[in-house]
Amino acid sequence: MSFSFTIHATAGAARAGVFVTPHGPVSTPAFMAVGTLATVKALDPLDLEAMGAQMILANAYHLHLRPGDEVVRELGGLHRFMGWNGPILTDSGGFQVFSLEGLRTVTEDGVEFRSHIDGSRRHFTPESVIRIEGNLGADVIMQFDHVVPGQSDEGVAREAMERSVRWAGRCLEEFERLRDEARGTRDETNELVPRPSSLVPHEQTLFPIVQGGIHAELRRESVRALVDMHDWAGYGVGGLSVGEAKADMYGMLDVVDVALPADRPRYLMGVGFPEDLIEGVRRGVDLFDCVAPTRMGRNGTAFTDEGRINIKRADFRNDPRPIMEACGCSACRRFSRAYVRHLYVCDEILGLRLLSLHNVHFLVSLMRDARAALAAGTFDAWSRDWLARHHSKPEAQAR
Repeated sequence: MSFSFTIHATAGAARAGVFVTPHGPVSTPAFMAVGTLATVKALDPLDLEAMGAQMILANAYHLHLRPGDEVVRELGGLHRFMGWNGPILTDSGGFQVFSLEGLRTVTEDGVEFRSHIDGSRRHFTPESVIRIEGNLGADVIMQFDHVVPGQSDEGVAREAMERSVRWAGRCLEEFERLRDEARGTRDETNELVPRPSSLVPHEQTLFPIVQGGIHAELRRESVRALVDMHDWAGYGVGGLSVGEAKADMYGMLDVVDVALPADRPRYLMGVGFPEDLIEGVRRGVDLFDCVAPTRMGRNGTAFTDEGRINIKRADFRNDPRPIMEACGCSACRRFSRAYVRHLYVCDEILGLRLLSLHNVHFLVSLMRDARAALAAGTFDAWSRDWLARHHSKPEAQAR
């Protein structure tokens, strides 16, 4: 099989493992940098390799609109298109489509929406999204799901969860049809005639998405329905970090940790603040992604072990220290806070790049430290101490 998952160490619900893909193994827990438009904003793939990033994410909705998923396919797929040879995951665009409030209409068939770029009318169905993701060629592709706000009442959350389950079934059927088609053609007796191995594209795998809002029983129902449907290689957990309280998000992670198969990777979608990564790992999450590190970097904010700092602050004007002491990223090894602040207030592009690079490196390194603590049997104490230190220093006062 092209995909497998092996767990090597545990501490309660937390676990360290290896997720094997056609483009290489991913040691988990891991943070996936977000390259929405086939680029992690301001960073070169070589930057990502140097910091130890293992797997990145791109978005089917955005790449369908620009440059077009068929263009990407003609140019050899995402790996060749963006010059990244490691594993890639594509989000289906469900979150992006359902964020187009007032510009989309949901039916059982799919979603009618208008492009945020040119206003053109588009129609996504579970089947069409799987074809788009097939053209993009990522290793892991996500089902098309129905996303609702985090605080949605039980009725709204149930409707979205049940629709997501039905759409998972349609995604799976189309995924398997395309997979069989890629492997060969049917003869006059409907027998599959295999293609030469050199012509068969690399394997992809499809992850379903657990939905249910902040309602525990809905989350359990979602898991049961998905587990009964198919022997999936892994699972996404969606509909969190979309407006609900953090305590509710953590509570739902506790629920799905118990409900999901323990021998498959769990991907918590769209979550990427440092404390949430630690809390997620403690609750059995293996993979994370979020735009926060690059978005916050572009807004002048940097992650540190002692909270966030705003590089625009006047007291950094003459500060010779790096963004974070003991950080191994190239920004911290080479430049001072004073210099990065100077770049930022002068609107120099390098400032945005250095802050983005540092923030992604911080989260990649944080998950590396979590893996090391799990392997050493010290994760409980390490995570407890890390969170205590983090929460003891108000972000506004972090130096």
